[in-house]
Amino acid sequence: MTDMADLPGKYQKLAGEYAKIKAQIPVLKKAYLDEQGEVSQLRDILKERDQTVRKFEQEVDSLTFRNQQLSKRVILLQEELETSETNSKRKNKHKGSEPTTPERGGAYNGGGNVFNEELQSKIEENALLHKQLQELSAQFDSHVRELQEQLKESQASRDQHEEVLGSAQQRAKEQVDKLQEEKAMLEIKIQTLENELKDFHGRCDLAEQKLISVEKNLQGRLDLATKIIQDKLPFIDTKMRDLNGLNLPTHDRRHQLRAKELITQGANLVEELTKGLSNFFTYSEQRSKIYPADGVTEPLSQLNVKFCKYLHENMLYTRPVEQALRQFVNSLQDDSLTILETAELQPFSKNFKRLVAYINKLFPYYVASLEEENAVSSCTATLASKNKDLLHSLKRLNAVFNKIDNYVSLLAAQSVPGHGHPRPSHTKFFTGFCKALSDLHDAVKEVSKHYNSKVSLEHQLPTATKELKRTDECVVASLISLVTNTSKMAAFMSGNLDFFSQPAGYRTRGSSVCSDAVVDGPRSHPAVNTFRQRTSMFITSINKPCLETVPHSVAIQNRKTLYSSAESKEGLAKQISLFQQKLTKLEQEKEHYLLELQLLKIKFENEQLKTKNLEKDLDVARSVSSGFLSAAPSGSLEDHIEKLAPPSETSTRSDSVNSGSYLDTSMLGHLECYNIAKNDIDTREQLIMNHYNSRINELTLQLQQTDSKGVNFSAEVRALHKQMKIAEKSKEVVQEELKLANQSLAHLKDELQTTTRSYEGQLSMMSEHLAGMNEKLTQQKDEIDELRQQLTLKASASKTVKKFKK
Repeated sequence: MTDMADLPGKYQKLAGEYAKIKAQIPVLKKAYLDEQGEVSQLRDILKERDQTVRKFEQEVDSLTFRNQQLSKRVILLQEELETSETNSKRKNKHKGSEPTTPERGGAYNGGGNVFNEELQSKIEENALLHKQLQELSAQFDSHVRELQEQLKESQASRDQHEEVLGSAQQRAKEQVDKLQEEKAMLEIKIQTLENELKDFHGRCDLAEQKLISVEKNLQGRLDLATKIIQDKLPFIDTKMRDLNGLNLPTHDRRHQLRAKELITQGANLVEELTKGLSNFFTYSEQRSKIYPADGVTEPLSQLNVKFCKYLHENMLYTRPVEQALRQFVNSLQDDSLTILETAELQPFSKNFKRLVAYINKLFPYYVASLEEENAVSSCTATLASKNKDLLHSLKRLNAVFNKIDNYVSLLAAQSVPGHGHPRPSHTKFFTGFCKALSDLHDAVKEVSKHYNSKVSLEHQLPTATKELKRTDECVVASLISLVTNTSKMAAFMSGNLDFFSQPAGYRTRGSSVCSDAVVDGPRSHPAVNTFRQRTSMFITSINKPCLETVPHSVAIQNRKTLYSSAESKEGLAKQISLFQQKLTKLEQEKEHYLLELQLLKIKFENEQLKTKNLEKDLDVARSVSSGFLSAAPSGSLEDHIEKLAPPSETSTRSDSVNSGSYLDTSMLGHLECYNIAKNDIDTREQLIMNHYNSRINELTLQLQQTDSKGVNFSAEVRALHKQMKIAEKSKEVVQEELKLANQSLAHLKDELQTTTRSYEGQLSMMSEHLAGMNEKLTQQKDEIDELRQQLTLKASASKTVKKFKK
C-alpha cells in the first residue's frame, strides 16, 4: 500500500523532470541553430571580405600599372626636358645672330614650367595614393586577422555548444527512455488501479444502498427518540446555569487546532535555530583550524584541537532538540486537548538542556581561542578590544540560553505528576519565556555586531588570507541568519502570548466559555474540574510507553539454554546452602558416631576385662568347690558362687533358679539371657561390631560423595559467574557498537545533507553558466553587427576613394 501511495508522487516528480528537460531541449536547439546561423553569416562575411580583398588587389595592380606608366611618362618628359635644355643652350650661343630666338626660348621655358608643375602634382598625388593604399591594406590585414580570430573563437564556442547539446540530447534520450519505461509500468499500474476502482465503485454502490437503508432506520429511530424526549423529558438541564455546571465539559476544537498550528510554527522556528547554531559551530571550527595557526606552518595548540573536536560534535546536540520537538508535533491530534498538563515536553527539555550544557562547555574554549588571537604579534590594540567586546557578548548569550533552559524545564515539568505549579503562575512562565526570547535576539544581534567589526579589522591586516576571509564571511552569514531567526521567534512569542497565557478551552453544554474563567462565578462544578484533572492524569499515564518485553519464543529458548547449561543462580545458591546444611549435619553425625565408636571400644575393653575376671573367679570357685564338695550341700555351693559374683550379677539372676533366664546389664544396656553360652556372647558382640563398622563405612562414603558434589557445584558456580562476566562485557561492547552505529548514522545523514546542498549548488552554477553563455552569445551577436557596420563604412569609403581616383 505504501508503494501504491508513493506512485503518484513519483510520477509527478518524473513528469516534472521530463517537463524541465523538454523545456531545456528547445532552448539548446535554438542556441545551436543560432550558432549555425552565425557561423554561416560569418562565412558569407568572409566570402565578401575575400571579394573585397581581390578587388583591392586588382585596384593595387591597376594603380601599380598606372604608376609605371606615369613613371615612364616622367622619364620621357625628363628626357625631353634635357633635350630642350641642350637645344636652349645651343640657341643661346646664336643669340646675337638670331634676335627672334629668345622669344621662342622664353615661350618654351614657360611651357616647361607648367609641365613640371603638373608632373610635380601628379607625383604628389601618386605618393598620397600610395600612402593611402598602404594604410588601407594594413587596416584591411588587421581587420582580417581580427575576423579570423573571432571566427576561430566562434567555431570553438560552436564546438563546445555542440558537445553540450549532444550530451544534453543523449541525457534527454536516456531520461526519455526511462520515463517511457516508467510510463509503461505506470500505465499497467493504472490499469490495475482502474480495475480496482471499478470494484470499489461496485462496493460503493452497495454501500450507498446500505447507507440509504441505514438512514431510513436511523430516521425512524430519531423520530421515535424525539417523540419520547418531547413526551417524557421533564426539563433541559442546559438552560439552568447551576445544573449545567454538573455536565461534563467538552474541549474546544478551535482552541486545539490553533494550538497545533502555533506549535508547528514554533517547531519550524526551533528547527531554523538549530540549523543556524550548527552552521555557526561548523564555520567556527573551520576558522579555528585556519587562524591563529593553520596547522601547516604552525601546529595547532592542544586547547584548539579540543575546541575543534567539540565544535565538530555539534550535530549530536542540535539534532536531538529538533527531532524531539518534531516528534511532539507529530503526536498531536485534533480530537485531544493539548495543555501544559498533557503535553509531553520532557524529551525536548532534556535535549535542550544537553544543548545548553554543550554551549556552556564551549565558552571556556572560546575564551582561550580569543586569548590566543590576542597573543599573535599582528594583533593590534583595537582588535584586542573588539575581541574583549565579543567575549562579553558571548558570555551574555550563554546566560540567556541558561535562562531559556530554566523556563523550558519549568514548562515541561507541568506534565510530570507532583512537579506542577498552579495555573495562575503559567502566565508568568510564558511572559518570562517571551522576555528571554527577546533577550536572546538582542544578545545574538550584539554578537553579530561585534564579530562583524572584529572581522572588518582582521581583513585589513596583511596576514589575512583569502580562506580566512571566506570563512569569516560564512560565520557572519550564519550569525545574520540567527539574528533573523531569533527576531522571528521573539515576534512569534510576543504576538501569541495572550493565547498561550489563557487557560485551556472547555465548553459546557449550552455555552462556550472556559471552565476556569471567573465572570459571574465558576462556569462548571468543582467536582467536574476534579474529574477532568483525574481524566487528564489517567490519559497521560496510559500514554506512557510500555517497557520493552522479550518475545515468548526468545524467552523459551533462553530458558532452555539456561536449564541446559545449569540452573539459575538463586537455585544453585539454595542448593549449595542445602548441601552445606546436609554436610554439616553429616559431619556432626560422623563426629557423634566416632564418639560412640570410641565409647563402644572402651566398653568392649571393659567387658573383656570383666569376662577375664569372671573366668578367673569361676576357676577359683571350681577349685574351691571341688575341695568342699563332699562336706557342703548343693544349695550352699550356689550361695557361695553368688557371694563371689558381683552384686549386679546377683541382682539380675535372682529368678534364674525358677525360670531359667536372667538379665545381663552392662554399659551397652540390659539384655535378657536364657542361659546363653560364652560362644554365643562372643558372636553377638562380633555382630554388633560388624554392624557399626559397616554403618561407619556407609557414612564415610556418603560424606565423600557430598564433598565431591559440593566441589562440582562450586566449580559450576564459578563457571556461571565467569559466563555472567563475559555476558556483561559483551553487553557493554554491543552498547558501544550501538552508540558508534548511531553516531555513524548521524554522520551519514549530515553527509547526505551536505551532498544534496552541493548538488543543488552545482545545479545553480550550471544554470548560471548557461545564462552566462547566453549573454556571451548576445555579445558576439552585437560584435558581429558592429563588424558589419564597420565593413559597410569601409566599403563606402573605398567607393569614395575609387571615385576620387577616377
